Amino acid sequence: MTLTTRSLRPQTKKVPCQASFAKPKVIILAGPTAVGKTALSLILAGLLSKVEIISADSMQVYRGMDIGTAKASWKERLAVPHHLIDVREINDPYNVVDFFYDCQSRIADILKRNKIPIISGGSGFYLHSLLNGPPSGPPSVPLLRKKLEDECEELGIEHLFKRLKKLDTLYASTISTKDKQKIIRALEIISLTKQPVSAFKPPIPPSYDWRCWFLSRERKGLYERIEKRCDEMIAEGLLDEVTRLKREGILMNKSAMQSIGYRQSLNFLDSTQTLTDFASYKEDLKKCSRHLAKRQFTWFRTEPAYSWLELDTYDMEAVALQIIQDYGPVQ
Repeated sequence: MTLTTRSLRPQTKKVPCQASFAKPKVIILAGPTAVGKTALSLILAGLLSKVEIISADSMQVYRGMDIGTAKASWKERLAVPHHLIDVREINDPYNVVDFFYDCQSRIADILKRNKIPIISGGSGFYLHSLLNGPPSGPPSVPLLRKKLEDECEELGIEHLFKRLKKLDTLYASTISTKDKQKIIRALEIISLTKQPVSAFKPPIPPSYDWRCWFLSRERKGLYERIEKRCDEMIAEGLLDEVTRLKREGILMNKSAMQSIGYRQSLNFLDSTQTLTDFASYKEDLKKCSRHLAKRQFTWFRTEPAYSWLELDTYDMEAVALQIIQDYGPVQ
């Protein structure tokens, strides 16, 4: 059976034309947790043989966060070059602006060597910034950021949003009233610069021919894959990993310690660790992972650049061949 982009894409999706032949092509594979992004990227690498993979996972950048982030194995990384994995220590925070510049640098280098960059990950905010430019403004100041985060915990995100609305009505109108990350970052920028966020212009990203794909599965089957992965992570030693990371300073990294898998593990390690606690830990890990997948679906439905691929309808090789067909001739 011959597949077409039209047959693999929900008919309600409208994807911008990607017909420019002058711009270098870059493949992006996005999708919810456990959908099969890593597996598909490796199949593509095997079929194309000129591929290098860039991780777009906000936690895979940290050394030691291996099991809970489902990193590609060392064997897979030896077979296919991977970038933006293990580039930071756990106590050295990483953010979307770092990702934007690091990813752009890796893309340019890969293309310069006549290789094909494939960006694979589920961090919607990172991928959005890659395509549209990152948030602008000065670097984050940890003490100020912590003060705002503590205030958010005490008074609630609605309180901070009301303050932002008074200080920068224009920017506040462009974001959700519950987007904690953007609200805190906006208040941080205003505090540091005494200027509204709307006064800053983000850097313009280089112009590539982005070939953007969102990998999807039917919800019931995806949730079964997520729950199986959670069980496998625990069996592989997730709690031992988190115990080690706790010694190495994960509690100093707000984003890392709050990420799915690590927050739940830290909570269990701080409990009495009874069988009941362990059962609750497993259920919470699975529930939060399912909720993450749901949020990822919601995020990417608003991203117009992506064609959706249903992995329940076609096997991985058929999908990989469709992506290659869309990419066009490889030099």
